[in-house]
Amino acid sequence: MKRASPPNFDGAAFRRALGQFATGVTVITTRAPSGQLIGITASSFNSVSLHPPLVLWSLATKSASMPVFQANSHYVVNVLAASQLDLCQRFATVKGDRFAGVSHAAGDTGMPVLDGALAWFECHNRSRYEEGDHVIFVGEVERCGVHPDADDIAPLIFHGGAFHGVKPL
Repeated sequence: MKRASPPNFDGAAFRRALGQFATGVTVITTRAPSGQLIGITASSFNSVSLHPPLVLWSLATKSASMPVFQANSHYVVNVLAASQLDLCQRFATVKGDRFAGVSHAAGDTGMPVLDGALAWFECHNRSRYEEGDHVIFVGEVERCGVHPDADDIAPLIFHGGAFHGVKPL
């Protein structure tokens, strides 16, 4: 098989082009063996399959949370509403206990489901693939849920380097 040609662009051009694709925003949550709750903001979330129900997301290999996510059997993908920008920023930047003061409940596997999430997916950590500077996690969805008012709630969207809330049409 022929290898890819070298890119004809720099990192800034690649990032700008990627930024034109609007993505939803999620917080991926799990629990360390010590019981400590772990959560990170991720916009790299996508559906993979309906049968079986599979989703994917990715995490930078240098992330401090990588060992916990690599080793755990389960995690939850929490899809954020536009009103949850504060949670997005907290789980992307806060050092220390990111869950301090954050309302959540334990899912069936004991992993944290964030209150007010637009939707959530409780996943078995089915497989992982190292690609470039990230690991792609494929989760088999065991349970999922949708906010009761989801049809009237704007999702949190990331586009062009900024966050937006887009009301449903």
